[in-house]
Amino acid sequence: MNRALHTPPLRGPGGHVLPTSIAEASFLELGGVKQWVLIRGQDTANPPLIFLHGGPGMSEAGFFRFYNAPLEQHFTCVHWDQRGAGKSFDETIPKASMTIEQFLADLDGLVDHVRRRVGQDKVVLLGHSWGSALGVLYAARFPQKVSVYVGTGQIGDATKGEAASYAFALAEAERQGKRKALEALRAIGAPPYSAEKLWIERNCLARLEGGMSPRAMLRMLRMVLGVPESSLLEVPGSFRALKWSIEAMWAETSRLNLLEAAPVLKVPVFFFLGRKDHWVPPETSVAYFEMLMAPSKELLWFEHSGHEPFADEPARFNAAMIERVLPTARQAEHQARSPLTPALSPLRSERETPAF
Repeated sequence: MNRALHTPPLRGPGGHVLPTSIAEASFLELGGVKQWVLIRGQDTANPPLIFLHGGPGMSEAGFFRFYNAPLEQHFTCVHWDQRGAGKSFDETIPKASMTIEQFLADLDGLVDHVRRRVGQDKVVLLGHSWGSALGVLYAARFPQKVSVYVGTGQIGDATKGEAASYAFALAEAERQGKRKALEALRAIGAPPYSAEKLWIERNCLARLEGGMSPRAMLRMLRMVLGVPESSLLEVPGSFRALKWSIEAMWAETSRLNLLEAAPVLKVPVFFFLGRKDHWVPPETSVAYFEMLMAPSKELLWFEHSGHEPFADEPARFNAAMIERVLPTARQAEHQARSPLTPALSPLRSERETPAF
């Protein structure tokens, strides 16, 4: 069985395939490159939700499928291995094509495919880490195709984010008395730095946070084995794809500053932030949230989460998507089809808890 092209159907309580459902895995040609796309949902009348993974090059379809599959009952969930990532990785892809502009074009092709496939005007974008930059830039350029934007591990000023991440790693290595990590971090110095130095900083940070512990590895194994579209055989290739993609794109993505590139979004915005995120420190996400102009915006804190609230607190994350994002997406789709419906009130901002 080719796992890349197989996904189980969605069935009702009696075991029959739901007639309104969709369960498709395929390779779509986007920007001249075949890219893997998985579409799953209980009812194609539900709002389409496109997950934008991090990296660049870090496929997270397995994580989303394992932890957030309940969303398939309320959204049509679209998982996409971006150009150069996961099942879409191919070393013959020209590195010159690994640009933000090309990724925006790829995403636009995917959005149009999804809109046609489910017969809806707008999609929800959920961006994580690098995907949060891609999602914001897309929503700024094509607001007529986006009902809601949700950011988690949300990038703002990437340079300041990396500086804060490095400062935390250095202080944590000192606190834990990790001599090797201290030496490695001091050797690379503070950012900006190359992709090679980024790998050193991220490796140190992961070890300091326990991300390389047996428990963390067991969690990863459980997730991979628990998702029918994933295989242990894909894991080495996925990490090779991540390294290849970051090396190709780091010079451009590390300079992103969304405060300047996208100060205004013409769609409702949600930020779901992990209080313990040290990869994209949340104070930099909050700085972007504070200045961002949008029809409405809401910030939710996940107190027990790091960089991946959707995996660290999946029940709460899924509930927030269903209770907060879903009604907003349905309203936006209704407005797109009913021009006489009043628009959302401008510039409404909500916080769940006070910020920094």
